[in-house]
Amino acid sequence: MKALRWLLLGGLTPPITVGDAVLTAVRIGTGLSIALGHGWGKVKDPSGIIGVSESLGFPLPTLAGWMAALSEFGGGILLAVGLLTRPAAFLILVTMSVAIYAHAFRWGDPFVQGWELAFLFWMLALQYVVFGAGRFGVDRWLR
Repeated sequence: MKALRWLLLGGLTPPITVGDAVLTAVRIGTGLSIALGHGWGKVKDPSGIIGVSESLGFPLPTLAGWMAALSEFGGGILLAVGLLTRPAAFLILVTMSVAIYAHAFRWGDPFVQGWELAFLFWMLALQYVVFGAGRFGVDRWLR
């Protein structure tokens, strides 16, 4: 049970530092950027992401499209709030992995103005998979 709680909600935290505030600000900014800047549009009109899923050859493109849309929107909101941060960040990590693959290797987009943003979100999601929400997230209150 302790291992599951640590995996979902995080581990021990050090005394409050400036790093806690910065980690929180970056987490909120990242989560809201993913949710509102990318996920919300896909949730409102999933036809584009479903078409991308079809072009990538996913066996269930409608399901894959909705999973991408919800991982960006719902995962971004959860990340911003700091609730179930590690699982939400993992879903974002998977979605950004597909986006990097599609832009870089499938469509041949250049790094800048192609897959740079997906890579940046991938790196930020990796940070939250490893470190969790930090001191100022809902995960800490639940823990």
